[in-house]
Amino acid sequence: MSRLKNKLEKVAKEIDFSGVAYVEGDRESFFFQNGYANKQDKLAFDKHTRFGIASGAKIFTAVAIAKLVEQGRLDFQTKLTDCLPIVFPHFHQDVTIHHLLTHTSGIPDYFDEEEMDDFEELWQTLPMYRVRSGEDFLPLFQDKKMMFSPGERFHYNNAAFIVLGLVVEELAGEPFTSFVQKHIFEPAGMTEAGYFAFDKLPGNTAIGYIKEEEEYRSNIYALPVRGGADGGVYVSASDMARFWDALTQHKLLNAEFTEELLKPHIQVDEESSYGYGVWIEKDAERIKKYYVVGFDPGVSFHSAYYPETGRKVVVPSNHGAGPYYMVQAIEE
Repeated sequence: MSRLKNKLEKVAKEIDFSGVAYVEGDRESFFFQNGYANKQDKLAFDKHTRFGIASGAKIFTAVAIAKLVEQGRLDFQTKLTDCLPIVFPHFHQDVTIHHLLTHTSGIPDYFDEEEMDDFEELWQTLPMYRVRSGEDFLPLFQDKKMMFSPGERFHYNNAAFIVLGLVVEELAGEPFTSFVQKHIFEPAGMTEAGYFAFDKLPGNTAIGYIKEEEEYRSNIYALPVRGGADGGVYVSASDMARFWDALTQHKLLNAEFTEELLKPHIQVDEESSYGYGVWIEKDAERIKKYYVVGFDPGVSFHSAYYPETGRKVVVPSNHGAGPYYMVQAIEE
């Protein structure tokens, strides 16, 4: 482990990494931290420090939908028009839950990552302090036209997961965040996880930082007040390791629906496929790893589960980049 520590220290220095790297196997674990959770007060990180994980949270939304399917409340092939009464005037009638989960729906996005690069531009028309629920996002995409026909191709889509969150609320009859708390965080033992509001963050939560020239500012004016179905939950490194354990040990879903969640549903490129809310890296017919990633201003995240060994890697950061290179160093 000292060799890994030296390697991570070198990479962290090269890329100005701020965050933690947590590796957990069957018999041992490794924890590395660099930088500060709060730069002004020079507060260090620990295994229980909460980080925003941006789109890394999409897998929780996928598990929530799969739980509803397991309960018999809908099916992956259910059409959106049959399970959500909200009117989307230009959405194709054949958009299904499966399409939304796999980024193949073609619905308009509120933040198209292939077209836009400044997340803060969104809040010029809709102030971020007004965005506290999934419905609050609707003005950003509800009346826009389809990008392509359902199932035509893969195109990463944040709005699709906002819609999935609204489906959860409609069918479960409770807020999306409380459904996730009840059916994912609690059974997984994720005691530090939560969809906390920016203006009500609990202790030991890392502040996200955006670099401007040679100085850093917090990301408080760059993100919605509260995260939701498309991302923005807070978890600790140890929490995320518990999630992988709970998922793969069928504590969240039965074996059938866990397999459906983790099955490659669409090929994205030569190396990557996408399941339901999770990226999949294959080598021939062998699945090397399942992983989730997230990026927001002042937030970056990468967490992976390696099925052949059961090893979990969790790398959250309160800078806008860095975890990818740390995970690369761990995998070497």
